[in-house]
Amino acid sequence: MTAIHHTQQSPVGLTERTHALWALGDYPRVADTVIPGLGRRLVRACDIRPGRRVLDIAAGAGNAAIPAAEAGADVIASDLTPEMFDAGRAAAAARGVHLTWETADAEALPYDDGRFDVAMSCVGIMFAPSHRAAADELLRVTAPKATIGLINWTPEGFIGEMFAIAKRFAPPPPPGAQSPLLWGTADHLRELFGDRVTDLHIEREFATVECFADGDRFRDFFKANYGPTVAVYKALAGDLDRIAELDRALADLAARHDLGGGRMRWEYLLVTARRA
Repeated sequence: MTAIHHTQQSPVGLTERTHALWALGDYPRVADTVIPGLGRRLVRACDIRPGRRVLDIAAGAGNAAIPAAEAGADVIASDLTPEMFDAGRAAAAARGVHLTWETADAEALPYDDGRFDVAMSCVGIMFAPSHRAAADELLRVTAPKATIGLINWTPEGFIGEMFAIAKRFAPPPPPGAQSPLLWGTADHLRELFGDRVTDLHIEREFATVECFADGDRFRDFFKANYGPTVAVYKALAGDLDRIAELDRALADLAARHDLGGGRMRWEYLLVTARRA
């Protein structure tokens, strides 16, 4: 078996900052409103079936974990931000499925080596500050020949453009934090996984987003609910000119991507592989 290297976690305080970031706003509402089908797409790609032991890393409120449980798998939804779990539990109960919810840091998962048949993450693990540590942990907890499945936003897509805008207004990132958008590039994934996986398949796909009538409504929704966007506005508190500039930039972004009638296509990478 190819060895799994244990990489040092993010610097002290960075994990706590990541937790605080995603505790802002209402990410369960974002996932349910904007990308409700993305988790189901990942579950299909991972060929999740009854009886499989599945770990969803950075699961949020379970937009992938709940469909995996509906497919009959034994699912643990893990996340650094347990504030999201109440929404997930309510959604799972409404859909008549059971799964386990556990607080866990993607860079230091509290699970035995080789425990899971599937490890997956839907636009989640990409936000762990130390990519190497997160990738090492993902591989460590999967069994040989286990399935790995990821959906990651790309730098070139809508979310990549939105983050580029936010970067112009946000404070510099703390030392040790890597850009989450690197997970949306094939070269970075190949470097992270190397020969520790086989059958690596990387494909660009698009999420269709149709819930915003215009750019202003997109901006207002993300300004109120999406943790990274909420954090940028919070950092600008009191600077009315900069806030107005960011308001215009986000509304213009959505307007540029509008294909008609408020319909947008947001690019992501769908990644599947097998543990070597």
